[in-house]
Amino acid sequence: MPFGASETTTLLAAGSSTTSEYISIFWISLVALLAPLASNLVRKKIPDVVFLIIFGTLIGPHVLGLASGDEGVSLLKDLGLGLLFLLAGYEVNTASLRGRQGGFAAGAWAVSFTLGSLLAMVLTGFKGDLSVYAVIGIAMSSTALGTLLPLLKSHGKTGTTVGESVMVHGAIGEVLPIFAMSLLLSSHSPWLAALILVAFMLVALFSAILPHRLFEKIPGLSRTMAAEANTTSQTMLRLAMLLLATLMMVAAVFNLDVVLGAFAAGVILRSLTPDGAFEPFSKRLEALGFSFLIPLFFVCSGMGITVSVIWEQPLTLAALILGILLVRGLPVVLAERFLDTGSGLQTPQERLQLGLYASAGLPMIVAVTEVALAHNLLTEHNASLLVTGGALTVLLFPLWASAIGAVAKGSSTPTPEVSKDSRELRSAKKQERSAAVQAATGVMPLVKEKGE
Repeated sequence: MPFGASETTTLLAAGSSTTSEYISIFWISLVALLAPLASNLVRKKIPDVVFLIIFGTLIGPHVLGLASGDEGVSLLKDLGLGLLFLLAGYEVNTASLRGRQGGFAAGAWAVSFTLGSLLAMVLTGFKGDLSVYAVIGIAMSSTALGTLLPLLKSHGKTGTTVGESVMVHGAIGEVLPIFAMSLLLSSHSPWLAALILVAFMLVALFSAILPHRLFEKIPGLSRTMAAEANTTSQTMLRLAMLLLATLMMVAAVFNLDVVLGAFAAGVILRSLTPDGAFEPFSKRLEALGFSFLIPLFFVCSGMGITVSVIWEQPLTLAALILGILLVRGLPVVLAERFLDTGSGLQTPQERLQLGLYASAGLPMIVAVTEVALAHNLLTEHNASLLVTGGALTVLLFPLWASAIGAVAKGSSTPTPEVSKDSRELRSAKKQERSAAVQAATGVMPLVKEKGE
């Protein structure tokens, strides 16, 4: 019987398979609501995603035994993971990835992956499998862009030099680990895995071109889609879900990880979004994902953590967190310090903030550990260590980055007149874009912020 579980809690999860799944959904929904409330109680110094994982651990089979992530719940978890990566792909500006900064970000990731793999070799005494080294390298070099997006907004970093740099490194820190996982952890040979990956990319390219061609060839289709986007039909959201389901299905058929399909769906969806409609549609996607499925993913991730690893190996856990910071954050900071990356970061504080944000990794760590468990590359104990370490990076590193930003801001001279003018200029541009798009396509206008 799990630690802290009683006969009463065991009975709550008993009954038919369907009944136990509904009971699990109830507990997951309850803690999903409690997590943001708990985060607000501590003035959001601890992100709600960390509370989701903590609460998931508490209700999971290793502690109270109130919920499980089997069968139907497992499918919902995969959909939540898919929506999280779709949102990450939707937020990525592919033009910035093709520029100078994107190239240096890819180089920094390659160094991080190499360092992580070498560290795994040293820890195993060079007696492990190459796939195990790849798992550790991917886990330690990833960036939780999807998780960082709400944190960047709450820290006031969106639209800033630091925020834009985090977006670039975060996108690279999710895209390249996905490709590495598809190539290095596939059950096929490397050459066959590469051919399968190319085939998937061709299908994704077709999925991107087809809607554009339909909008061009079928008169009024684009206007109809835009007009119905504000009704109960929610055509744009349904298109988003179709793209997500299609590319996740193709990824599964090709024996690739579904996060690759989800991320590709987000990138394609952004290309289909009319100019000026990005912000309001992004809000709708966030409402769709963060209302239930994405919180469910994080709660279920917490349910898989073996709590005993925290007090049995606290030094190992601390070393893992420090290792992630050095492996992922240090190459980013050094690249910004000694190379002209084109990021525009000027101060050591900004570079440290970028390094800390880039080192926060959780969704990819969860994804890669699940693949590793499925292929018997990691024990459940080691997987729990990695997931717990990833959760703590999301808790600690953005908190430290925010503290560094607050100290730097306090030491600088404020310029309220400039910031006021900047806000007014941004507001005017938003209204101009909104009016132009609504007049041309019928797409819903930009949502006004309070006070505008």
